[in-house]
Amino acid sequence: MCDNTLIRPSSQYVKLNVGGFLFQTTIGTLTKHDTMFRAMFSGRMDLHTDSEGWIMIDRCGTHFDIILNFMRDGTVTLPETAKGISELLAESKYYCISQLAECCERALPKKERETEPICRVPLITSQKEEQMLISSSTKPVVKLLINRHNNKYSYTTTSDDNLLKNIELFDKLSLRFSCRILFIKDVIGSNEICCWSFYGNGKRVAEVCCTSIVYATDKKHTKVEYPEARIYEETLNIILYEDKHLPDQELVQATSTTRGAMAGSAGLSTYTSDEEEERTGLARLRSNKQNNPT
Repeated sequence: MCDNTLIRPSSQYVKLNVGGFLFQTTIGTLTKHDTMFRAMFSGRMDLHTDSEGWIMIDRCGTHFDIILNFMRDGTVTLPETAKGISELLAESKYYCISQLAECCERALPKKERETEPICRVPLITSQKEEQMLISSSTKPVVKLLINRHNNKYSYTTTSDDNLLKNIELFDKLSLRFSCRILFIKDVIGSNEICCWSFYGNGKRVAEVCCTSIVYATDKKHTKVEYPEARIYEETLNIILYEDKHLPDQELVQATSTTRGAMAGSAGLSTYTSDEEEERTGLARLRSNKQNNPT
């Protein structure tokens, strides 16, 4: 649908659909500066609208909120990265917002000279900070809780190596998927020693605990395991939550079913609670005593 009527009241609100991003603003804001928007709403150009009255603009809407704020206030905070500034510069030129384009052109060379880290991994300092990071993240979250000093018993011989392997895997995954997943590390958390948690839309959807209690003769030992395949699988599953909307439930169910089938066919170990491990250990001790009475 096309509408080329002159829209006069500056206080009148309009609805804009910019590449799938929805915005509402006033005619006064859009025509405040001598830009393409003034021409759009002068009546000289056809405005394409959908059935619900949203004016369609065939451009990327990622930085359109910044453009609107500049139209309102004449000043704005630029994106933090050179890539973001470059994208905003292209949009500013398209909409003929010369002042904003000049700001981007001045800031871009300086930002390009700065060294930007490939990956940032926040180190949690409190539970409140953890909740804030997870709830405010626009990405799914993978958290590794690692605290060797939480152990009440001695470690098995392979535990230290497996602890390091978990840390190394966390580093590799964070480098590989940092653009799609927020990775955070917790070194002051609960009583766990090594535990992976996976969050989508601010909620925990999976967990892989890598520690268990085992028995050697009459002593308890803490065993740290390295379930690499399962950690990889849960990391890939959490990418399903990359969209802000909930993932397709049939797809989630399919991956869960496949996971269970693979575990059964391959004989993968399952991870039980400390209480279950203790019961198993006690039963083994009783059996040994019955078979070898003193």
